[in-house]
Amino acid sequence: MERFFKHFHRKRDGRALYLYGLKPLEASPLPELEEPLAAASHLRWHPLRGEWVVYAAHRQERTFLPPKEHCPLCPGREGGFPTEIPFSDFQVAVFQNRFPAFVPDPFPPPEGLPVPVEAARGRCEVVVYTPRHTGSLASLSEEERRLLVEVWVDRYQELYAQEEVRFVMPFENRGEAVGVTLHHPHGQIYAYPFVPPVLEREARAFREGAVLEALFPHLSPYRVDEEGGLLAFVPPFARYPYEVWIAPRRRHPGPWTFSEEERWAFARLLGRVVARYDALFGEPFPYVMVFHASPKGEEAFFHFHVEFYPPKRTRDKLKFLAGTELGAGTFVVDALPEETARLLKEAL
Repeated sequence: MERFFKHFHRKRDGRALYLYGLKPLEASPLPELEEPLAAASHLRWHPLRGEWVVYAAHRQERTFLPPKEHCPLCPGREGGFPTEIPFSDFQVAVFQNRFPAFVPDPFPPPEGLPVPVEAARGRCEVVVYTPRHTGSLASLSEEERRLLVEVWVDRYQELYAQEEVRFVMPFENRGEAVGVTLHHPHGQIYAYPFVPPVLEREARAFREGAVLEALFPHLSPYRVDEEGGLLAFVPPFARYPYEVWIAPRRRHPGPWTFSEEERWAFARLLGRVVARYDALFGEPFPYVMVFHASPKGEEAFFHFHVEFYPPKRTRDKLKFLAGTELGAGTFVVDALPEETARLLKEAL
């Protein structure tokens, strides 16, 4: 795509704000939201599961479903409600989360606990997809989604350059059914000081073999969409009835190594997968979308892919994680992947 521009702004409370667009930003800053919090996060080790648990009690006070006129993700406007983005003109905005789970300079963890503890050193960012208060990845223009891909690539590169960061994960929670607290189209990025357990298992699987590449020739009944060397499919081992993955046919550690054609294809497939979800039941479809890129040190083997976890199993029924899923980690699925793949493919 044509060159994009990145503008850095230091917010008055010290947090970083980045504005991305296809033209230079010329506007002057307006009044902004100023409610700094003391982010006292820390990690505690779970001895039975062998994993870190993050404690961030300050997140209890985070903004919860405000009315449109008080949306903190909308562009700032003269005389209007101060927002996180004190500019009236931008295309994509990224800023450090005011309610982070990980912070660059954490407080020391508490002492005297019966389990190991660590500081929650890392970074949490909010990615605002558009200045418009309503919309989705499906309603963005092709050019807007393509710019968003460049934004994700830029954040991956900047965050992975930080010594303490081991894994970077962009994600999106969409819909009140998955607990979203702001309606404005946006996602988040977590930069972890450790490799989370799911990614550890995936990295081990990719070190043992080209798992996805071996799967691709057998995906005909599961294919939902395809473009420019990327596939969208319901995995034959889906744990959610309408789970969809997007993956490049060629192994890439992350989207930062995509060709120009693959970046365009990725942007288009993201939009079409969300459009298929919305068309399935004729309403905005809730989901959690997670980018699975290589943790540090696994770049030679890891195969980047995106996973969508939608909680709906029918138009009016949600899939709740219950005893076997939460207690044992064994999923029970109410619909066959072959059938849900067919329904999604036919939805558009």
